[in-house]
Amino acid sequence: MKKIFIERCTDFLKVAVEEDDEFKECFIEDEREEIYSGQIYKGVVKNIVPAIKCAFVDIGKGKNGYLYMDSKFNNVNIKKGDEMLVEIVKESIGSKGPKVSNAITIPGRYSVIITLNKDINISKKISDVNYIKELKQNIKKPSDVGVMIRTNAKNVSIEDINHEIENLYKIYVDIRKKAEYSSKVGIVYNAGGTLERIMRDNADVKNLSVVVNDKKDFDSIEKYISTKNDMECNLKLHENKISLMEYYGFEKEIIKLIDRKVMLKCGGYLVIDNTEAMYVIDVNSGKNIKNSNLAKTAFLTNIEAAREAARQIILRNLSGIIVIDFIDVSDDNLKTKIINILKEGFLDDKNKTIVYPFTELNIVQIARRRRGKSIYDYLEEKCDSCLGSGRKLNFEYMKNLMRNKIIRFLEEHEKAKNIYIQIDKRYKNKISLDVKGFVNDIGANKLSVYIEYKDNVDVFKMNFGELLSDMEKMQQYKIYG
Repeated sequence: MKKIFIERCTDFLKVAVEEDDEFKECFIEDEREEIYSGQIYKGVVKNIVPAIKCAFVDIGKGKNGYLYMDSKFNNVNIKKGDEMLVEIVKESIGSKGPKVSNAITIPGRYSVIITLNKDINISKKISDVNYIKELKQNIKKPSDVGVMIRTNAKNVSIEDINHEIENLYKIYVDIRKKAEYSSKVGIVYNAGGTLERIMRDNADVKNLSVVVNDKKDFDSIEKYISTKNDMECNLKLHENKISLMEYYGFEKEIIKLIDRKVMLKCGGYLVIDNTEAMYVIDVNSGKNIKNSNLAKTAFLTNIEAAREAARQIILRNLSGIIVIDFIDVSDDNLKTKIINILKEGFLDDKNKTIVYPFTELNIVQIARRRRGKSIYDYLEEKCDSCLGSGRKLNFEYMKNLMRNKIIRFLEEHEKAKNIYIQIDKRYKNKISLDVKGFVNDIGANKLSVYIEYKDNVDVFKMNFGELLSDMEKMQQYKIYG
């Protein structure tokens, strides 16, 4: 059974996916950001750089989008000043603007309107020759666009598919009209971000449970489900004042996703590092020393590491180049088994992922298409104390965690007067700059707040008490109340 938990809070949209009681996927969106994959903009070509085959397109968001120029996209003849529709393919990262494409797509659950060609394209996962022939004969495709038939189409009638294509085409026509009559660059279509993508791509058709904490999201999902004949979904609105992720125990699991070290049941562990060029996963035997046979220890550790590595890659949404350094493997059969386990781990992954064979150095290379940002982009920020070379938990996200804990405590202890917080001293400057704002953000404005800044505190620690043990000593830590 698959369960999807969706929490919309002050600045973040958080989604946790659980399947057969195992945490399988995690998605986070920063609500303060405005550019997401799938959005469509009216843009103007500002510059063309032939040496790198790129055009830079103003979409009205400060950073210009970069457009790869290639004959297969029919865009090699564009000129500076040309107006065009572009779709966000990859969000902006750091100083780099978003990657855009003039190949527009309007996705549905069973089909996708495409502008790259005018053909009927069918998912490679649909292999029934007779069904493919039936589709090509009966799909009603608008003449000026192409259509991609998705795997989910197998679960519904051709009438349902055609009905969806009709609705998607109406959206496309409206986009064209909006762009044509608008005199300014800017967004003309918002694809719905993570929430819509989750329901469209990751929701199973049977035994599905969805819990949300926002009434608008509840109504939106309920409307979406009502139009999909193949979906059976138990939808629930979470109305408890304790945050949804805290209530169901996912908050601790999400925070763990920025840990470099991931322990394996066998006693070994993975170390996951993020470099400028790639992600590197190192496999270590650790305390897995039960077997006197070194080869058997390596075998057991590598097998478990392969399963967990695939899981962590999906959970953390790692993409681009990923390399895994396994414990020395000389047996070709074992190498094949490890590769197969990795491939199995990505079978249900919506991101295109390629697992390459072992290199001569016993390293496995993985290429995974980027779709949204990694978990690090939302949960971490640069550390000012070490000139940006280190990372720490995102301050806004941490305040959200604090607020959840305080709300939960005050629900049970209405007469609480004090709160004592231990927090890493790297956050001192940010808190000191706006103490009142910080206290309001964490929901502690009715309490006396004491903060002690320390080295290497694991996220933060809180202690509530009517009377703190040594009030005279505690006065040095008081910042509010």
